[in-house]
Amino acid sequence: MGNPKGEERRRVLLLCGDYMEDYEAMVPFQALQAFGVSVDAVSPVKKAGDICSTAITIQVESTDQANTESRGHNFTLNATFDDIEFDKYDGLVIPGGRSPEHLAMKASVVELARKFSDSRKPIAAICHGLLVLAPAGAVKGRKCTAVSTMKPGLVAAGAHWVEPDTLSVCVADDNLITGVTYYGNPEFIGLFLKALGGNICASERRVLIIIGNYAEDYEVTVPYQSLKVLGCHVDVVCPKKKAGDTCPTAIRDLEGGQTYSEIRGHNFVLTADFESIDASSYDALVLPGGKAPEFLALKEDVIVLVKQFMEARKPVASICHGLEILVAAGVLQGKKCTGYPGIKAHVVSSGGMFVEADPIDRCVADGNLVTAAAWHGQPELISQLMTLLDIQVSF
Repeated sequence: MGNPKGEERRRVLLLCGDYMEDYEAMVPFQALQAFGVSVDAVSPVKKAGDICSTAITIQVESTDQANTESRGHNFTLNATFDDIEFDKYDGLVIPGGRSPEHLAMKASVVELARKFSDSRKPIAAICHGLLVLAPAGAVKGRKCTAVSTMKPGLVAAGAHWVEPDTLSVCVADDNLITGVTYYGNPEFIGLFLKALGGNICASERRVLIIIGNYAEDYEVTVPYQSLKVLGCHVDVVCPKKKAGDTCPTAIRDLEGGQTYSEIRGHNFVLTADFESIDASSYDALVLPGGKAPEFLALKEDVIVLVKQFMEARKPVASICHGLEILVAAGVLQGKKCTGYPGIKAHVVSSGGMFVEADPIDRCVADGNLVTAAAWHGQPELISQLMTLLDIQVSF
């Protein structure tokens, strides 16, 4: 997607398992695709189209205190573990969570990790993902980091432990990239991209993301962290809240019902004060979906900001229910767009041209406006936004 035409695409494996950490799987999965890297997500005993349950790890501020977790999204695998042809892949990504404990007991998984290590192909492992590398001999004599509880086992495996002082620390030792938690995803993915031979071509861009309580979990964090990988300055704001305040997110999944399911997600920490925002100082706007947009659409100061971006023809990206804000702002006249099907009538009545959300990963670009039907379409949405911002990733 983000890869210029004519260049060979890199291909990587994402090693998955039930109750891997939600962000540590989906953010690399979608960000790398947006940057033009093919990603095959596999799990032992499972096939393409099967589901891995994920876990939301609620991190505490300290690196040496216990955390808790809750259920995350359902992650759909797009490849089959037993069909892996090692020589076709340029790198390996191993998320954390609880799945690595189980994966490390499988000889086929350990042997796969050993092959990547012996071939010196890039390996990126975050948090408990290093549990898979230890029995493969992939950390012996190598600098690495992870959550502090991993230290005894990694030192016993011969690793040179780097003590983390924050949850976002990452360490690169030649082809091995390690990280503490998903807070460090931007640097973690950036280091892996560099190890794959990727080069980001752009000057710094400034992007604003407007959210509210119960914005969709992926639709906030995947664009936020992906754009930070690219060197963008990204501010995430919410009306009546300040930098350091939090917004709870919502996890929405299509599970076979007549509509999506919804449960509580992560707590997202805002990066700026809403009242201090000046639209003229930003190059693009992102409007995530979830439950928040129906309330944000009622706030005049949000509508004013949206109109300023659209009138200046700056890039605006909307995901799923984010269209509700654009409808309220009256800026969809004559515009092609897509989003959650339940919003179609509102879009049409406001003069917009609704493109059906089938398939669910559909993304539509019309001038400065890029829209995705749901979080499933974020790789293409981010890629289109990169084009509008003149950002390229080359290999």
